[in-house]
Amino acid sequence: MIRYAKPTTVNEALALLSEGPWRLLAGGTDFYPALGNRPLRENILDINGLDGLRGISETATHLVIGARTTWSDIVAHGLPPAFEALKEAAREVGSIQIQNTGTVAGNLCNASPAADGVPALMILDAEVELRSLDGTRHLALPEFILGNRRIALQPGEMVTAIRVPKGSAAGSSSFFKLGARRYLVISIAMAAARISVKDGFVEDAAISVGACSAVAQRLHALEALLRGKPASNGLGNDVEEAHLAGLQPIEDVRGSAEYRRLAAREIVARAVDTALSKALRTGRLATVAA
Repeated sequence: MIRYAKPTTVNEALALLSEGPWRLLAGGTDFYPALGNRPLRENILDINGLDGLRGISETATHLVIGARTTWSDIVAHGLPPAFEALKEAAREVGSIQIQNTGTVAGNLCNASPAADGVPALMILDAEVELRSLDGTRHLALPEFILGNRRIALQPGEMVTAIRVPKGSAAGSSSFFKLGARRYLVISIAMAAARISVKDGFVEDAAISVGACSAVAQRLHALEALLRGKPASNGLGNDVEEAHLAGLQPIEDVRGSAEYRRLAAREIVARAVDTALSKALRTGRLATVAA
């Protein structure tokens, strides 16, 4: 018999998970379309009653996004400028109805190569909090998302939060997405960049590309090149094809591998230039306020 449960506490949910396999249901924006007309054959653990897992909080070391936090929650919350790429990605996730219901953690657990939230979280060095009755562990995003539709979730575990180190919440960021049309579209390619500036030079850079590999990729060589460069307009011109060598774009109905690679170079350059422009503007405003 198929079971359905809607726990009201995390401990109750973990106790149920320890009994055997369950399909976790939060926003359900991916679950229901994927189900289609097929009969339901999985036990359903509905976590929508876990109010403590929704919202954004702060510890001494991290900003914490609860697993049930929706994309609309991200857009509405007063987050530092480094999170602007995540807000921009949130506005690109489906329709307003999807943004009001779909969760950030669900987007990660779905592990689609075209998941809009992953590049924006990667540039923040985000990690995933996993809990079970045996304890809590934290995995960096590249360690959690293992491949197309594959994650490092162990039996008895559930995602309870996404954590961003405060040291990675510096600077300003930007997100660019290329699709076949402006809205309600799966990405052909996307890029997120975070730039921080100090004394007229790039202090730090974090850049990630999505939908061009099985898992979104950080461009570490490009990041290293940009650090220490003068913070001047046109920094995106330094982006070269060699910096994208680690990408493995596929060919499908939305675009060829070569098109994706060319598009990635262009949107990475735009993301870098826009993030830098925001960082410089934020710095000027801070100087005026002082």
